[in-house]
Amino acid sequence: MEYARPIVLSIAGLDPCGGAGLLADIKTIEQHKCLGFGVTTAITCQTEDRFKSVRWLAENEIICQIEPLLQQYDVAAVKIGLIQSTQTLDRILDILTARGIRNIVWDPVLTASAGFDFNNHGDTIDFPTLLKKVTLITPNLQETIDLTNKTNPVSAARTLSDYTNVLLKGGHHPTDQGTDYLFIQSQKISLPPIAKQIYSKHGSGCILSSSIASLLAKNESLESACINAKFYIEKALAS
Repeated sequence: MEYARPIVLSIAGLDPCGGAGLLADIKTIEQHKCLGFGVTTAITCQTEDRFKSVRWLAENEIICQIEPLLQQYDVAAVKIGLIQSTQTLDRILDILTARGIRNIVWDPVLTASAGFDFNNHGDTIDFPTLLKKVTLITPNLQETIDLTNKTNPVSAARTLSDYTNVLLKGGHHPTDQGTDYLFIQSQKISLPPIAKQIYSKHGSGCILSSSIASLLAKNESLESACINAKFYIEKALAS
């Protein structure tokens, strides 16, 4: 079936309160006049400020959701969020790239806003090779450190940019709050905040990354998509 709107697929965890994860992604995608498809990777029990538990779906259950969608529909972009391991992520990326999908945004969710630690990426996958399959990775300051074992987030982001494009989110920066840094082929582009006051919100990273994926699906350049998605999330946080 053909659709007038570009299709954006979110592969993410289910947050029942809808502030983050799959539900937040779908709402954001639809706000951008795209058609949102969703694949669940985990079922969480949480609210915006309380985290109780997570139940991971098996890798084959995730793949079972993805494959029929790719076989039947022309997916323009994919946003990937909560994934239990890089082995599962790597297999998903192989399936997506085999279908010729060019716009893949990975938001490496390692902790929940309520404090739960999802970090299970210390496995044996060739991480640089994995990153080359992704269009953009959108880590925050701590996530760049966790992913590279470096102590300086900007240096860590630059290391990641040897293999893929990186949007280093600065929402939690102690002195330069709200300034993001976009690394495209090792070129560093500063994206200062537009809003005078920066607010924090459960799921803001999910909203930003799914906004970028939606704009890429509508054929915006990567730099333009990141700039416009930043403007979108700042408006959402201010509201």
